[in-house]
Amino acid sequence: MQVTFGLFLIGGLLFASTVFGVLLYGKLTGQDWFGEPEVLSTNVAYAEDSLNITKKAEVSSPAALTPAPAPQAPVMEKKSSIVLDAPLVFQKPELPSGCELTSLTMLLNYYGVKKTKMQLLPEMKRDTTPIRYNKDGSIAYWGNPNLGFVGEITGSSKGFGIYHTALMDLLQKYVPSAVDLSRESFNKLEDQLLAGFPSVVWTTIDYNVPDNWVIWDSPIGPIQTTFMEHAVLLVGFDEQFVYVNDPLSGRSKQKIEKERFIATWEAMGQQALSYTQAAK
Repeated sequence: MQVTFGLFLIGGLLFASTVFGVLLYGKLTGQDWFGEPEVLSTNVAYAEDSLNITKKAEVSSPAALTPAPAPQAPVMEKKSSIVLDAPLVFQKPELPSGCELTSLTMLLNYYGVKKTKMQLLPEMKRDTTPIRYNKDGSIAYWGNPNLGFVGEITGSSKGFGIYHTALMDLLQKYVPSAVDLSRESFNKLEDQLLAGFPSVVWTTIDYNVPDNWVIWDSPIGPIQTTFMEHAVLLVGFDEQFVYVNDPLSGRSKQKIEKERFIATWEAMGQQALSYTQAAK
């Protein structure tokens, strides 16, 4: 009796362990041996009508929850060259030292103001401070070009020039939208040209950075400058060159290597006068 009971107990334990093993295997493998098949929803698509499938996709798809990117505006490339047709005016013979006023005359003529350099001459600011020399012949005291034209513009005696600060008033008199672009980057002057506006710019006579600087005292303090100082009308540029109307050489659209020109323009203080569209 005891042996029979023991065999029955052992058999029951073996059956129970077999069932438990089957259940455990089904759980691990995703198969339910005694009920409905268990499926992984990420791998099986149920047969449903197309409308419900679409609705589920709209709700469950991460892409459907992310708004479509806004269309990007096309990138406009900046033009790399332009040359404007501006009138050429000679500073000689009347104004051998008048490159700045003559360049301003070209700018005004291009704008539409029909004035000659000689008509504008009486309206230009002047600093009439008389010149005084040191014993060694160097200039000790003279006018300041930031206040007005220094010296004699007609060549009857020593003349020097005028800077943007003093010439700006005359430009504003005829062009309400005049702008002083001094200390701006050269890219700004290129943008002006692309918009159709030339600029009066300060450089040197030979378009080289000067090595003969001079210093003298003036009514508003010492000034360092050079007698190679010059002004032209900037009318164009491309990747390698700039183009100017030079009132001294009398050349229209004179081509100068860009890096060389920018170096002289920077040496002379990045001075530039122009105007904007507002007044047109």
